[in-house]
Amino acid sequence: MRALNLFTLLLIIVGGINWLLVGLFQFDLVAAIFGGQDATLSRIVYVLVGLSALYQIIPFFRALSADEPAAEGSLGNRH
Repeated sequence: MRALNLFTLLLIIVGGINWLLVGLFQFDLVAAIFGGQDATLSRIVYVLVGLSALYQIIPFFRALSADEPAAEGSLGNRH
């Protein structure tokens, strides 16, 4: 679970940076790397970022309902 949590957080960070670039410079880095917005690889990245955001809703609500260390511990992320 910890690896999945870290992977989804990484994808959300990538997505956030991509949106920052789109907002500031009208530059879609994902599209530039993978051959345009309609390219299959770009669409896969967009879908993975979106699914990662949905996945991260679970720890978000757990953190809201408990203190943060307890929410992380319930996901199996022991330090």
